Amino acid sequence: MIWIENLWKDFENKEVLTGLELYIPRGETLVIMGQSGCGKSVLLKLITGLIKPDQGQIWIDGEDITALKRKGLNRTRRKLGMLFQSAALFDSMTVGENVAFMVSQHMKLKKREIDDIVEEKLHLVQLDGTQHLRPAELSGGMRKRVGLARAIACSPEVILYDEPTTGLDPITALEINRLIRDLHQKLQVTSVVVTHDMDSAFSVGTRMAMIHQGKVIAHGTPDEIWKIDNPVLQQFIANENHHHN
Repeated sequence: MIWIENLWKDFENKEVLTGLELYIPRGETLVIMGQSGCGKSVLLKLITGLIKPDQGQIWIDGEDITALKRKGLNRTRRKLGMLFQSAALFDSMTVGENVAFMVSQHMKLKKREIDDIVEEKLHLVQLDGTQHLRPAELSGGMRKRVGLARAIACSPEVILYDEPTTGLDPITALEINRLIRDLHQKLQVTSVVVTHDMDSAFSVGTRMAMIHQGKVIAHGTPDEIWKIDNPVLQQFIANENHHHN
């Protein structure tokens, strides 16, 4: 579904990605791990086409998005749903309006049809009947779910998650992880999850990749990742587990 080849990106004169290669099969949930500042979020921005690489290709569903003009990029972007770290909701809008935002922009639909989509997506994230509430009235976990309902509103084929459990208490984090797994099965999507929460990584990932010094240094199923004899990887897993507990 996503194929990344020889990706280079400098940021403020610092090499962030240095020839990164990554392959994400359709229908998998790939967790991307790595130290802060290793370029995980930069990679997500590159995949969504928000920024362009200095070199390399990003193929999404057979199309090289780095070569696309704006119109083509917008078309491909519709296949992507993104859950940002802060959930980035519009506080001036109701929950229903937040979820409907992309739908009303991208699709020519009647109000009734949009309302139906909003209802269906809120049901998927277990927030039935919250359409009229404002983001300020919601807990952190609920805001995250509204962000998720908005991310899936246009029925994307790929969902990108940027640190989905950061800033949540452990119980809420578990609920969000369960929801990510649940949606993955129900919607049959391909997902990319950036996280340094190891509990989250091992609970949602069907595949995992570790980025170090701008490259992928390890890639495999969760079982394989445990066994890969790479000191950087093993130390990262041990440290993050230790911090987390």
